[in-house]
Amino acid sequence: MEAAERYVRTWVASPRDKEIEDTVSGIADGQLKLVHVVKALGEYLTSEEDDLRNKGVEFLALVVDKCPPESFNLQSVKVLVAFFTSKLEDTETIIPALKGILAITRIPTLNPITLLTSVQRELLFSMIFANVKMQSLVQVQRHTVFCIFDSLVALHRNVLKNMGDRFLSGYIALADGEKDPRNLMITFTIARVLAIEFDISSKFEDIFNITFCYFPITFRQPLNDPYGITADDLKNTLRLCLSASPLFGNLAVPLFLDKVNAGSPATKRDTLQTLATCLPVYGPRVATNSARKLWSSLKLEIFQPTDPETEEEALNTTQVLIKTIYASEAIDADIDGLAKEVCEECLQILKEPEKSQAKPAIRVLCALTSTTASVSRYTLSHAVPHLTKLFVDPDEIPNRGQSCRGDFLLPIQGRSVGHFGHRLKAQSSLRPAIDGLSALVTTSGLLDDQEIGFVVQNVNEVIASQQDDLLGASDAALDLLKIISIKTPSHITQMTFPLLFSALPDQAPAREDFEGREKYRTVLSALSRLCAHPDLFETLVVRLSDPEPSAAYVHALLSTLADVLSRKVENGDVDVSKYLDRLVPRCSTSLCTEHLRLREAQGVIAQLVSLVTQSLSVQRQEKFAAALFSAYLKGEIAPLAVGDLSLPENSHFVPFDVPSSPESQTNLVSLFSEAVRTPVDDEGTFLVRLLNWSIRHAKTTMQRECAWHIISAIVNKHASGEKWYLSPARSPDQQYKISERSLTPHFRRFGMTRSPTPLIQMRDVVPSQHGDGYERCGSIFDVVTYHSQISRSLLVRNHPQALPFVSRLFELFGDIEVEWDAARAIGQIGTADKVLTKRNHAVIKILHSQKYASSILPRIIEGIQNSTEQSRQTTHLVALAALIKAIPRLAYAHEMPILMPLLIRGLSLPDPTLRAGVIDTLLSAAQADEEAGPKTAEEGSFVAEHAVSLTKIMLQNSMIIEMPDARVRVGALKYLAILPKIVRYDILHPQKATVLRELAKVLDDPKRLVRKEAVDARTNWFTYSG
Repeated sequence: MEAAERYVRTWVASPRDKEIEDTVSGIADGQLKLVHVVKALGEYLTSEEDDLRNKGVEFLALVVDKCPPESFNLQSVKVLVAFFTSKLEDTETIIPALKGILAITRIPTLNPITLLTSVQRELLFSMIFANVKMQSLVQVQRHTVFCIFDSLVALHRNVLKNMGDRFLSGYIALADGEKDPRNLMITFTIARVLAIEFDISSKFEDIFNITFCYFPITFRQPLNDPYGITADDLKNTLRLCLSASPLFGNLAVPLFLDKVNAGSPATKRDTLQTLATCLPVYGPRVATNSARKLWSSLKLEIFQPTDPETEEEALNTTQVLIKTIYASEAIDADIDGLAKEVCEECLQILKEPEKSQAKPAIRVLCALTSTTASVSRYTLSHAVPHLTKLFVDPDEIPNRGQSCRGDFLLPIQGRSVGHFGHRLKAQSSLRPAIDGLSALVTTSGLLDDQEIGFVVQNVNEVIASQQDDLLGASDAALDLLKIISIKTPSHITQMTFPLLFSALPDQAPAREDFEGREKYRTVLSALSRLCAHPDLFETLVVRLSDPEPSAAYVHALLSTLADVLSRKVENGDVDVSKYLDRLVPRCSTSLCTEHLRLREAQGVIAQLVSLVTQSLSVQRQEKFAAALFSAYLKGEIAPLAVGDLSLPENSHFVPFDVPSSPESQTNLVSLFSEAVRTPVDDEGTFLVRLLNWSIRHAKTTMQRECAWHIISAIVNKHASGEKWYLSPARSPDQQYKISERSLTPHFRRFGMTRSPTPLIQMRDVVPSQHGDGYERCGSIFDVVTYHSQISRSLLVRNHPQALPFVSRLFELFGDIEVEWDAARAIGQIGTADKVLTKRNHAVIKILHSQKYASSILPRIIEGIQNSTEQSRQTTHLVALAALIKAIPRLAYAHEMPILMPLLIRGLSLPDPTLRAGVIDTLLSAAQADEEAGPKTAEEGSFVAEHAVSLTKIMLQNSMIIEMPDARVRVGALKYLAILPKIVRYDILHPQKATVLRELAKVLDDPKRLVRKEAVDARTNWFTYSG
């Protein structure tokens, strides 16, 4: 008892949560009882001072709210309810009393209201209804009242039902006039329950009035709203409330019609959606009585739509209206009423199919066929004969396209297939006929195998046509055949493939035969689109890999296989792995016999091998990689060329044998680089050997890059723990003394030096002597590029040596021969890599790009701001321009106020690629501002501070005289187009005339895409106003 008094006195003097928690803890532990708390509060509960009396009741309400349920019994509940009810008469204690009542209604283990006598319940509700004046309460207090009734409706519904109209009248009076969205969400929910589960026959008009008055919802969510209530939340909750009872029907429909006829497009769409929800509940009688008025309003939105979205909602509501009226219709007899009138009206319009209303009429007929079975049969029986007559009438040839645009022709598929197939031969009806055939084919079970074969036969004739005006239709025809290839590939194999393969030449057309070259490319494109099915792809592999075409032709054939195989891998097709034994040996044999010398073809073959190996299990990948390593490192090529693909006896495969290997074999390192698993016993020794070969003996960029891909994959997968080849002394810039400035610029740039010069400090290196006394060595660019590859392979796995490797590139700043290469490499390290991917089983850690940006970006910014030498500032600027394009936007978005002036300086760099990257970065930030909304852009956009400078420099970059690179000109014009959307008019108003005048000059640019962007930018500036 003394503890309770102490807690009460302390809390009254200085309200804190601690006293409440201590009191509740004492009650839960049995040290205190509720009666002790009430006695301790005695003098405050009866005090004549309003503040003390209010605090006394509030303390008790807070304790009741937090007490565990087992602390209450029947007697205590009755006493507490009676006490809080009596305090409702006191205007000073009504708020804490309501809190106390709310706490009691939420006790889960008891039904406190049901424990009361009927007299006590009547007293409780009469006191709430009599003393709670909602207009005088603030939102939080009104929210407490609504929460009380929400709890009562949820937990004590039967008690409220027994009260009947007395409860309904009291609640309606309380809820009337509420405006706060948080409270409306509760009132709408309560009203829906009342309408569904209570007898509201005498009060439905009142309930309807206190809910429909909010329709339509025009609420706009405030910025940074902590409650998160959106307009859609209110709309959906109100819609459920309005559709809760059929008694609302006669009251709601006339009001809905007013909103549809006089509202804005948004209001119309909201009303149509609400109608579609409510009509099935209101029932057939209400729908039938209002049918003609509803159709009159819906027809206006369909035949004269304000926008496509409203038209679609009107069609959907029409369907719901028809379904509601004819819900019980189950006979095939002639239909009377709205469906008949609508059908006849649309058919009357279709007597003149060239008129603009023909398309909406067809859409309405299609909508009718998707309602009830009886309405669908009626519509088909009247529409199909009419449209068929139009379709075959010679006088209606120009309008055949309109007459065959109707999915309701599906039930007469036999005649439809014949009509569509016949009309494929006429250009005016070609595309609609293809659409009709697509609808027939995609409907499951509609066409039999013979009819599908007839479709393929007719579509093949379209593809075989070489008329220029049928090219667009040929694409649609291929899409149709692609659908058929998935369902019944046998028709494609038997009928379409002979047509396409016969159009392929045995040898590549002459270079000057443009028509022949375009023809075979078109055929290969068609095969690429059709052959995803396993059976079709197998046929494609056999047919395209059998002949031995010229090198110029083979690239196109292999690219077709690669395109199809790439899609199959993306789709997860299980048949891809079997081509390890069918396609890969054939490719390997062709390469090893030096048949394919074209480097591009070798690259495509490498892509094929990569796609196949990616789909293998780990065990098969390791087996294949082991065979590949044996072939390249030991010359054991036989396992890769099996069966009838075996190699000649005198063939030798020595791609890494320096200097005896021919270039045709050294180019095959591209195939080697696609091994997913790397089974090497000593990766360090192997890396040294491969690095030496790539820097000193590789003859082409492709050879070097493929070798580096192998090295980066091995480093990425085997870099865990301490590795001697990852020590700072073994970094490429140390092994290849690229910072050695005693050499002439020519030798450093092109990688040739006298033998005595110690450019390479690496064990097991064999010099490559040339006849002129020079030794071949990698150029500066080669070594820096290789260094960036290794750094990236470490970075993606968050290896601790990644950043030290990158730091070595910063040390090269100031060397005029290498600094820009090093700066670009810093940015390239953060780019995505086609080798280091999850599909290739690379070790990739999440957020590695963000970590890289957070480490390197501040260092670059500091270098720009603090460097005293102009050349070093420019070099850091190059690094910034390269890095900013490579990392995610969120990684640097918080630095944009600092980066903006630096990026503007980057727009003056001489490298067009760097400029294009900077513009892409600025454009991304501007688009984020635009998406954030005009208010955000006007109040705090950092772009506004630099808007004038950005405008001037973007104009310079959009002129072909200043910037020959079209990519930069397009990007600059896109940025100019978005500036008026994110910057206030008063800031850029002085620039408007200049911008319009200069953009007029860009309209004469020789590039069409540049001219298009110039038109868009000039339009935005022309309409730019305050």
